[in-house]
Amino acid sequence: MHHADVARLRLTAQCISTTAFHHPRELVAWLGAVQAQDYLGALWAVGLRLTGARSADVEGALADGSVVRTWPMRGTLHLVAAADARWILELLGPKSIAGAAGRFRALGIDDATLARARRTLVARLEHDGRLSRTSVYQVLERAKIATGGQRGVHILWRLAHERLLCFGPREGKQQTLVLFDEWVKGARRLARDEALGELARRYFTSHGPATMADFAWWSGLKVSDARAAIHLAEGHLSKETLAEHVHWFADVPVRPPAPRRRAFLLPAFDEFVVGYADRTAALRRGQEVGAIGAGGMLNPAIVVDDRIVGTWKRTVAGRAVVFVPSLFAPLSKPRAQAVVLALRRYADFLGLDVRGER
Repeated sequence: MHHADVARLRLTAQCISTTAFHHPRELVAWLGAVQAQDYLGALWAVGLRLTGARSADVEGALADGSVVRTWPMRGTLHLVAAADARWILELLGPKSIAGAAGRFRALGIDDATLARARRTLVARLEHDGRLSRTSVYQVLERAKIATGGQRGVHILWRLAHERLLCFGPREGKQQTLVLFDEWVKGARRLARDEALGELARRYFTSHGPATMADFAWWSGLKVSDARAAIHLAEGHLSKETLAEHVHWFADVPVRPPAPRRRAFLLPAFDEFVVGYADRTAALRRGQEVGAIGAGGMLNPAIVVDDRIVGTWKRTVAGRAVVFVPSLFAPLSKPRAQAVVLALRRYADFLGLDVRGER
């Protein structure tokens, strides 16, 4: 197995190069979680991996609660299937909370403040059902709980980790906040060992081939817990060594597939990049600077065949999406044509025309 094999297998496992999924909930459950601090990018991350999806289809899954946006791992917003939201938060939340203790002390958010925030928001949300983030902050301020200086978002972050709150349907351009138990239906509970094994199985099935270090990074688990999780899941997995590192993947023969699609436009922070501690399979040496922007921002990427070949930006002008690529090197005509097809697919997802194809 070579790095190109790893990349092609990941493109298939992640349902980028080929997919049988039609519903956002099924796809998100397959991946385990989809990073989603960039809301519009997360919609495309899901749509990219579905058959014939439009943006409204993914929005619909968030609006009906079958997919939930919350902070399940690494302290970062992700999309998770509603059925998985509780057990993933219960498994991964305590480590995130412990890791943020110093920041909470610096912000002056103590146990008494959090207790008041819980009582205040539960009472209001039981009455109103949902609130915008601005309204939540206003409710807290009226209860003499300051929200400035990032205190507000940290309070919401903590209450989401406690499964008290999560994001609900959109109102205008913003998602509202709702009570977790009222919004998230059918959320399962798993014993810790069962949750560890299930998380490892999901990750390596949908992201493999990948290493233990990749899994520990993606999940936020301690290395000892990541190792234990792999042990619990290894009956469902196969492994192979590449560059002295064991790579785990779904228990199927390692045969790099021929992709149905050749070029792909990935959103910022896509799982094909952010899902791994080691990104060698996707990026050739020396290209990290172009793909990773200021502050560690994982830029929207253009993938052709099995490698990232550049980044891209887009703007919307009227009923058209304007595409601005930034390539690491010129593309051959067939590869450039493949990128044009990928752009048209993205425009179809948005329900827009294309302008600025290059």
